[in-house]
Amino acid sequence: MAERIADIERARAAVERESWDEAYEAFGAVDPSTYTPEDWRDLAETTWWLGMLDESLNARQRAYSGFAAAGDEASAGWAAGRLCVDHFLREENAVGAGWLARSQRHAKAMPECVELGWVALLEATVARFGGDLGEAVTLVERATAYGQRFGSPDLLMMAIHTHGMILIAMGRVSEGVAMLDEAMTSVIAGELSNYFTGAVYCNVIEACLSIADVRRAAEWSVAAQAWADAMPPASPFPGVCRINRATIATLRGEWPQAEAEAVRAAEDLSFSPSLHALALYEMGDVRRRLGDLAGAEEAFEHAHALGMDPQPGLALLRLAQGKVDAAVAALRVAATGGARTPLAGSRLLWALADAALAAGDLETARTAADDLGEVAAEIDAPLLAASASTVDGSVRLAEGDVPGALGSLRRACAIWQDLKLPYEAARARMLYGLALRGAGDEDDARLELRAALAAFERLGAVADAVRTSDLLAPATTLPRGLTPREAEVLRLVAAGKTNRDIAVELVISEHTVARHLQNMFVKLDVSSRSAATAFAYEHGLA
Repeated sequence: MAERIADIERARAAVERESWDEAYEAFGAVDPSTYTPEDWRDLAETTWWLGMLDESLNARQRAYSGFAAAGDEASAGWAAGRLCVDHFLREENAVGAGWLARSQRHAKAMPECVELGWVALLEATVARFGGDLGEAVTLVERATAYGQRFGSPDLLMMAIHTHGMILIAMGRVSEGVAMLDEAMTSVIAGELSNYFTGAVYCNVIEACLSIADVRRAAEWSVAAQAWADAMPPASPFPGVCRINRATIATLRGEWPQAEAEAVRAAEDLSFSPSLHALALYEMGDVRRRLGDLAGAEEAFEHAHALGMDPQPGLALLRLAQGKVDAAVAALRVAATGGARTPLAGSRLLWALADAALAAGDLETARTAADDLGEVAAEIDAPLLAASASTVDGSVRLAEGDVPGALGSLRRACAIWQDLKLPYEAARARMLYGLALRGAGDEDDARLELRAALAAFERLGAVADAVRTSDLLAPATTLPRGLTPREAEVLRLVAAGKTNRDIAVELVISEHTVARHLQNMFVKLDVSSRSAATAFAYEHGLA
């Protein structure tokens, strides 16, 4: 008996110190039949932090049963609330809803206490995800009042940051962001327990990324990293933080780091299909940028198997593989479903415009550019403004509006430079160089193209570097006003290639090949492929 008491006291002391490995070892030395409900609760917390989520759920259910049997409504309600959250985290929504109902039932039997605030917060979160934002505001304000009344920093800041996310969902972005920042000040000051520190960190950074506030997300991510690194590596929080870090690193052009974070996150988040798929998507997207098309394909396919539609990354991969029509079709379908966040929406529309331009579909490209402009007008985020200007400039170039393209792309370059996002800045500079060339300013055009090429090479963006290098190649005088691309098509026609062969080799759509052929036939004043082939041999183009 004395040995059992010593072991259980050691376990309880280790839980108090948050020494989870020691606590787990000590609990293991005690006969579970002697555990109190409080011991089951502590074991649930211990195994949660050690990433043993099945054991944690089992222990918390045992704690719940013990508290409920003892008539401890507050403790039973708290255990039911945690079970609700953990089942929702595992995407077991029906079970989570059942535990929420249990928590609500216990709340009805409680006097005024802080636990009622936690129930209100759970209800607010469910209402938020269910789209009932007005009800969510009412409930989260109730939770805030309980946090203030009973002096609970954890509840107060969880309620305040949840209120901020609800306001953002309502379109009241500046008010919402202010509440996120307020919650984060308590986190930085160390006023919250570790569980709720992690919840606020992860939610705030994700919310900042969702509205394309990359600078704010990066600042909070730096602050969160030291905390996350000090947490047990098997617990859920470090993995979620790694997804956010991967997204930010990708935007900042730190692609090897982004891939490493995404790979580790995918390993750590296997308990949640959606989080696992999100990590795989980030992995695939950075591999696509680095030119690892096979690796990107594997990651996107795995994400899709987990239930995620990996767009626009998969469509951009198809574009890189020369499957232009497939890319356009996939992006059109994805666009009709809408995007979960402004950042996701901007990426989707940018990709659709790029694919449509590759297919020679100016109407779709223009629509995508205009839609992106509307998104940027609704939310004051520099990243969205830069994205809209870049896409508008690229479409104006294709439309032949060189002055308009110059204005849009000049603006885009300035914003991307200020945001310190090197890949997007390089893409805008490359397009700006083309616009300057179209305006007859060859010297400045080459300066911009060289700067873009240097950035692509530093990043390891192989395909973009090759394309930009080709644009810097010495121009040659072509007969009958042929463009370099038309001359390339003519060479392949003379080699006996079909339109499909040409599309694959040049990574363009068959529709675009047909358009080039039509323009080329007019310039050469011929009406057949054989006549065009004869012209090519006569002028040394074959």
